[in-house]
Amino acid sequence: MRRLVGLLGAGLALGVALVAPAAAQPAAGAAGPTVSVSIAEIDLDGPRISPVAVTVTNGGSSGIQQLEVTLKAPLGWAVEDATVAVSGSVKPGQSVTSKFLVQVPEQREEFVLRTFTATASYKSGGTVHSVTGSRTQSTGVAYAELAEAYNNVGVTDESNPGPGNFDGGGNSFSAQALEAAGVVPGSPISVLGAELTWPEVPAGTPNNVVARGQTFAVDGSGERLVFLGSAAGTGVGTVRITYTDGTSAQQSLGFPNWCCTAPDQYGATPVIEMDHRNTQAGPANYGITYRVFANSVPLDPSRTVAYVTLPTNAAMHVFDMALAD
Repeated sequence: MRRLVGLLGAGLALGVALVAPAAAQPAAGAAGPTVSVSIAEIDLDGPRISPVAVTVTNGGSSGIQQLEVTLKAPLGWAVEDATVAVSGSVKPGQSVTSKFLVQVPEQREEFVLRTFTATASYKSGGTVHSVTGSRTQSTGVAYAELAEAYNNVGVTDESNPGPGNFDGGGNSFSAQALEAAGVVPGSPISVLGAELTWPEVPAGTPNNVVARGQTFAVDGSGERLVFLGSAAGTGVGTVRITYTDGTSAQQSLGFPNWCCTAPDQYGATPVIEMDHRNTQAGPANYGITYRVFANSVPLDPSRTVAYVTLPTNAAMHVFDMALAD
């Protein structure tokens, strides 16, 4: 088990380029060459027109002909002359570079991943082949720790419930009820193979992240990514996992409502159960069970995670997350 955040170098938190070149495989029965496509670093400090260099390398033992290179930019970004035809033959061991111009819009303040994809199509031995490479770069800064993004007061003391607003109606978890359940700030929580920690902050201060698509820098691998959270309403959304090789995956994550629904909804596991909550008037709703849950999304254990992007669903609250084997 490995902690997800708090162990990151500043370079990763500030964003790195994720490059996924690909090599073409010959068609069955054909001795096609090995061809790779790579995209050079792109200046994303918009608004500007940025040149983009795409290099195709023939790593095989025979030449390739009728090479065409196509560049696809992020959605809504214009590419001038999106397809370039390369004249003549590309000999074994030779590389050719095609130049494109991309209109980069004004940079957004929040962290955003931008993916560029280049495809080379060519003929070799009478057979048409194609190969694709990609480059993902970031703008803005990813959070290095979950605590940097705390934006909601989910727990209050029963003597001072005023700051709480877990559900948008001024209600919150009770610090006293949590303690009765064995949980205080900094308590370790082992679940689903992960080692999690209850937020180590005082009651009445922000201690969780309302999911609005925030991105966190990560450096690690595992079988799954485990989240500790709860919901105030319908708490389901899509988590995006971006790996250091430039590939990414989207997985569904859900937390049941903090009370009054099936505790295993969305495949969640109840972790903490309390018999009341705080309202603006103080502790109330005794006899109703309020819960915090764990749930996970699968990972590719052969790859290293670079970024995790939360769902865009303000009903979802995340208290912690960690990688697990």
